[in-house]
Amino acid sequence: MAKSKSAPNKKSAKVDCLGMGIMPLDLLFGVSRYPVAGEKIDGLSLTIQGGGPVPNTLIGLTRLGCKTSIIVAVGKDILGELSVSEIERENVDTTHLAFKRTSSAVAAGFVEQKSGRRTLVLNRKVFVTPADLNLAKLPIPRILHLDGRDLEATIKLAKWGKKIGALVSFDIGSIRNDVSPVFPFVDHLVVADSYAYPFTKTADTKKAIMYLAKYGPAVVVITEGTKGQIGFESGEFYRQKAYRVDTVDTTGAGDAFHTGYLYGLLNGMEMSQRLKFGSAVAAMNCTKMGARAGMPKLNDVKKYLERNPKTYD
Repeated sequence: MAKSKSAPNKKSAKVDCLGMGIMPLDLLFGVSRYPVAGEKIDGLSLTIQGGGPVPNTLIGLTRLGCKTSIIVAVGKDILGELSVSEIERENVDTTHLAFKRTSSAVAAGFVEQKSGRRTLVLNRKVFVTPADLNLAKLPIPRILHLDGRDLEATIKLAKWGKKIGALVSFDIGSIRNDVSPVFPFVDHLVVADSYAYPFTKTADTKKAIMYLAKYGPAVVVITEGTKGQIGFESGEFYRQKAYRVDTVDTTGAGDAFHTGYLYGLLNGMEMSQRLKFGSAVAAMNCTKMGARAGMPKLNDVKKYLERNPKTYD
């Protein structure tokens, strides 16, 4: 297992975080309950908002005061225009977008009113290829944040990140394609239990962490929803309970956790502090509809933690 290291000094970087990942436009219908097959029900609300794990995290980091930039492929259509205009309003640098002559990614789903549970369907026909990456023109980041959906491009970028001395962070929420070839180039592997358990073939969190750590990441974190998170760094396990809130929508909760975790990493926080800060940002994000609306400002997170919020047992 590689030794854990800190984020590079600000003086040697152009941005705090450079990210690459999918950026679908999310159409979220609020419903009183999930419909059964063949049933028609009335929606309570409709939220149209940009999505994608990496864009959501970059927006979250920007709201916390960080400088961010994104690499993403979008189609030359109205969906792409809406997604790009939204992320630009959030002050994420979009210099390195790849525009394609195809349709942009879109996701649609239901959000259950009482529980905040959500189900999404993604349609994506736009991809980042290795040829889209002009490494010489990319800004040097302190952290490189990836989601692995375009694996060849992800590996190329991760190798570049290691070469220039950036910390490489990786987010994967579910099993769609085999992303393990990128793991040897990752410093901080932060994944959802819905990915970790099926991939490692165990529901024992600590065993799953040790299995993932054998691939090379110096730090491994598994998020478990309302059960909280377990992290592993420098031979030690760390546990953080999830904060209890009046949940409106869990869409983007994992992305919000990455926001807080990476902010902590950028600011020299120890693992226990990173998990706590990430858990707070995730909880706050669940109080509004959509993956981004609830992403807080830095002072709001600090005030939230000062109140010593309750956790799930």
